[in-house]
Amino acid sequence: MTGGETEQLLRLQTEVLEAVAQGEALPAIGRLLCQRAEQLAPEAICSILLVDEHSTVRALAAPSLPKFYSSAINGMKAGPKAGSCGTAAYRKQEVVVTDIAIDPLWDDFRALILPLGLKACWSTPIKNPAGEVIATFAFYFRSCRGPSATERNIVETCAHLCALAIEHERIRDRNFRLAYYDVLTGLPNRGRYNELLSEHIGMDQPFGLILLDIDHLKSVNDTIGHAAGDRLIATVGARLSAVHPTLIPCRLGGDEFAIIARGCASHDMLEHWASLVSDATTGMVEMSGQSFEAHVTMGGAVFGVDGTDADTLSQNADFALYHAKEARRGGYMAFEADLRTEMTHRIALVRQLDQALSENLVEPYYQPIVNLETNEIVGLEALARLRIGGEMVSVGEYHLALTDPRLACELTGKMLEQVAQDMRGWLDAGIDFQHVGVNVTTGDFQRGDLAERIIDIFGWADVPLSHIVLEVNEAVFVGGSDRSVPHAVEALRSRGILVALDDFGTGFASLTHLLSFPVDVIKIDRSFVTKLGVDGPSETVVSGLVDIVKKLGMRIVAEGVEYEAQADALRRFGCRLAQGYLYSKPVSAAQCTRLLEAYAQGRANGANILNRRSA
Repeated sequence: MTGGETEQLLRLQTEVLEAVAQGEALPAIGRLLCQRAEQLAPEAICSILLVDEHSTVRALAAPSLPKFYSSAINGMKAGPKAGSCGTAAYRKQEVVVTDIAIDPLWDDFRALILPLGLKACWSTPIKNPAGEVIATFAFYFRSCRGPSATERNIVETCAHLCALAIEHERIRDRNFRLAYYDVLTGLPNRGRYNELLSEHIGMDQPFGLILLDIDHLKSVNDTIGHAAGDRLIATVGARLSAVHPTLIPCRLGGDEFAIIARGCASHDMLEHWASLVSDATTGMVEMSGQSFEAHVTMGGAVFGVDGTDADTLSQNADFALYHAKEARRGGYMAFEADLRTEMTHRIALVRQLDQALSENLVEPYYQPIVNLETNEIVGLEALARLRIGGEMVSVGEYHLALTDPRLACELTGKMLEQVAQDMRGWLDAGIDFQHVGVNVTTGDFQRGDLAERIIDIFGWADVPLSHIVLEVNEAVFVGGSDRSVPHAVEALRSRGILVALDDFGTGFASLTHLLSFPVDVIKIDRSFVTKLGVDGPSETVVSGLVDIVKKLGMRIVAEGVEYEAQADALRRFGCRLAQGYLYSKPVSAAQCTRLLEAYAQGRANGANILNRRSA
């Protein structure tokens, strides 16, 4: 090789390496290599083919060959008789065909190449560091001949540079996928989703946004294992990918996914896409011989209709998803303007409640439960109060915030601790209170350690569990699709804790629940009690309930008793226990202590202190 040839190859090497370093796309680098190789070898026509892991060939660059030829060989499989390039990839060694017209390697492709005036082809395989063929570099000739020494030097240099460029591209692609694609599902991740959302907003074309959560993923993780949870996530991701090319699914993390529905300009169309997504994702998932159900909950918003910037559109879709999880679990709900006001209010309540919990501004207030025949105090219900702005506020005003499981669990924990301390104080003072009811939420059961928390807290305070009544409303019992809550309740009862079904008759009322819920006490909701004496059907319902519950061997407590006429009606029906303003409003622990002491003293003296309302 002459000094001039060496200098030309060095310039080629420098030019190509600079293009790689500057991030030029691989097809552009391929064209550059072919053009420079043809300048150095004027009798040759250059072609570069990529070879994938399945031995499929795809044209990368061939600037001097007609496009139809490159298109014709795209998708060709490498093999023992696949022209010069396909055979070189198959053999993993160079193939020199000096006469295409008679060489059997070209039997299937001869009709394509000979009309172009090309009579010979020499192909060199390009390998990666692992020795796998990743491309071929070919010289075509217009005469029947093989390569010269100079042409071999050119191809050696070009093949080396091409290998570097291909590996650089693959590393860049891999890094891009690691940065922008979720490893578990292969879907675009949160970072890529943010870019896609901005790109679609920038195009100012209609699209819809669906946010979705996988239902009960935590339950799958806890009961079957995280490998099963990952399988569920991966399966949902794969099903989302197959719904329709119009939809771009992304995984945002955990059980959260987002779908950009291109060309969607209305809520009707977005609901159509959501229906297809629901149909595609719902179904059994199997792992290690176990099957579990996959289904999702979705909320949607439409660009232009529900927001024109990424933050507003995403937030509104999230509001819709949150509303769907509360009102239509396993279904879809579209964003409505009222939701924003409601969610903004909820966010403010969450902040206030969170602050109250962190500053220990939670206090239990107690309302007596009395025997209607004797006016004996037979128990108390602990009701959470918050000290907000110097005033005591019922935690019921923060019910929207308590749909957050973390806040609900934290509130229950603080209530349990303070109630345990108050009960220990009454026990030490010899004050008889019999039982104290404490309310628990769905979030407490979802956390999975309610029994342990109660046992630890009351054990530390040295309060026997037999003094506790756990109050659980119907929504908590029937809010899940499995038997986890009834099973947890049974475990608590086995420890001596009594369980009350609170607010019976509201929302989920069904007499069959009395047979399936493992409870000791039924508390009739105040909505029935307030109508006693003025509404015949309500009296019939309460009378029937009292009779049924008594025959089932359970206790029954009427809530919200405010007038003596209501108490008289309850006595007439055979209901023995009640609570309400007729006997006492909820009072602080100190006031309750005085109430219990006064009751004990009055009982000793034959007085009846509960014939008047307490302040």
